[in-house]
Amino acid sequence: MRHLPLVLAGCALFSASLVSSQQPNPVEIRVDTRVNKGPMKPVWAWFGNDEPNYAYMPDGQKLLTELAAASPVPVYFRTHNLLTSGDGTAALKWGSTNVYTEDAGGKPIYDWTILDRIIDTYRARKIIPMFQLGFMPEALSSRPQPYRHFWKPGDNYNDIYTGWSYPPNDYAKWGELIYQVGRHVSAKYGREVDDWYWEVWNEPDIGYWHGTPEEFMKLYDYAADGLRRALPKARIGGPEVTGPNGARTQGILRNFIEHCLRGTNYATGKTGSPLDLVTFHAKGAPQVMPGGHVRMSVSNQLRAIANGFTIAASFPELKNTPIVIGESDPEGCAACPVRTNPSNAYRNGTMFSSYTAEQLARTYELADRHGVNLLGALSWAFEFEGQPYFDGFRDLSTNGVAKPVLNVFRMLGLMRGDRVQADSTGALTLDEVRDRGVRNAPDISAMATADSGSASILVWNYHDDDLPAPAAQISLTIEGPPNGRATLTHYRVDTDHSNAYTAWKSMGSPQPPTASQRDALLKAAQLQTLGPPERVTIADRRAVVTFTLPRQGVSLLRITW
Repeated sequence: MRHLPLVLAGCALFSASLVSSQQPNPVEIRVDTRVNKGPMKPVWAWFGNDEPNYAYMPDGQKLLTELAAASPVPVYFRTHNLLTSGDGTAALKWGSTNVYTEDAGGKPIYDWTILDRIIDTYRARKIIPMFQLGFMPEALSSRPQPYRHFWKPGDNYNDIYTGWSYPPNDYAKWGELIYQVGRHVSAKYGREVDDWYWEVWNEPDIGYWHGTPEEFMKLYDYAADGLRRALPKARIGGPEVTGPNGARTQGILRNFIEHCLRGTNYATGKTGSPLDLVTFHAKGAPQVMPGGHVRMSVSNQLRAIANGFTIAASFPELKNTPIVIGESDPEGCAACPVRTNPSNAYRNGTMFSSYTAEQLARTYELADRHGVNLLGALSWAFEFEGQPYFDGFRDLSTNGVAKPVLNVFRMLGLMRGDRVQADSTGALTLDEVRDRGVRNAPDISAMATADSGSASILVWNYHDDDLPAPAAQISLTIEGPPNGRATLTHYRVDTDHSNAYTAWKSMGSPQPPTASQRDALLKAAQLQTLGPPERVTIADRRAVVTFTLPRQGVSLLRITW
């Protein structure tokens, strides 16, 4: 067999952050497009945030448009506060629609104006709601005061848990509210609501729910009954607990499933409650190390995912039931910026993007291992309107300028076909990454897809520690494409490519940038290639590509024939 090496322009350069005396680590990656590993479900095409009113603001609309453009399938979007009382003014960890109020006699008044504006913004971009039925309207709360919070970064996080987090003062009225929500969207949007997913509340195992686990099940039963009366085909589930790494949260998740399958329904008195999807959260745990650098903890997130899968898989009735990891992130507070939480310093640069590639690829592997039907792994990251540029929030863009992490999602959107075999001499095992993280050798690995006319290979050089390190010298062998001429395109996210943060710092970190500087940032924020597409020849159904990949860099190589 004849190997045809192809060295792409610019690939031999080291990142400026690396020490010049260090030599690249050689890594061999082999992709066999003939070995199918299963479908490449777009589990990554799910996003969400706390603040629903950001959706129709200028930067919110821009980002929703970009998310829709990045995905070959409709994007799903989940948000809090869709039933919260208020005037629609957005703030950190806050939003409102004022759907439900009552007159002086306690008669319900429904107002769909703000809710419709949010949903219409999604629909204009063919984005599908993962509609969260929460939080408690002021008039229905069993402890309404104080209701509106004014939390800001640096405040006690528990200050956000105000009157909206309490059980209803009347479960029948709560069920009727959900019935009216379903009836309204059915009348306004028609059969397309059959494509929506629905859920009740958020994280009932912590301060988001000031009731007992049993009261949450009652809340769920009345909501599911009300929704199904309006929308018989509605797909509803839960319970969106926090990461199931502890016994209490695991117990709440397990007991909730048991109740839905075999318990007595609080609303109907019958056995069981609808459970069309199982949801839970999974988070990492970054920390600042001695010397000041950030260390990530992808293992913490992967253990939560594995535990959630284990619990769901223990119920044979759920073998085909979809699972949505309703928040799947490097840590737990999107609205906590670096200035108050130094461990979040990973967010602006390539730590976030490489972590995302690592975590998503390993999540696919965990789903395979546990034999579960993973539908979505939702990134709880959107944007924060009107904040300073690159202020260190967990967001996908800042003032309409995409961060490097968004370009990893753009890469994933370019991957076509089914997952195929990809092996790397630089890869750590799944068990090691799940149990111990990436603390010694880096994880230099790949995930690949192929269809009848292309192959796509995502390659990352990840380490939990944000420290300078040698690049990897990659030799990538692609086996299986038909002999003949093909086109190779190499996309890259690293310090110098697809990285508006580097460009912003090189400008002196302007707040705000001038018009010309902003134009330059928007250009730097796009997904970039290492050079123009190149024509290659496939012989003996094999091609070899060599390139260097810096630490925390991510490459996508697409070969089309």
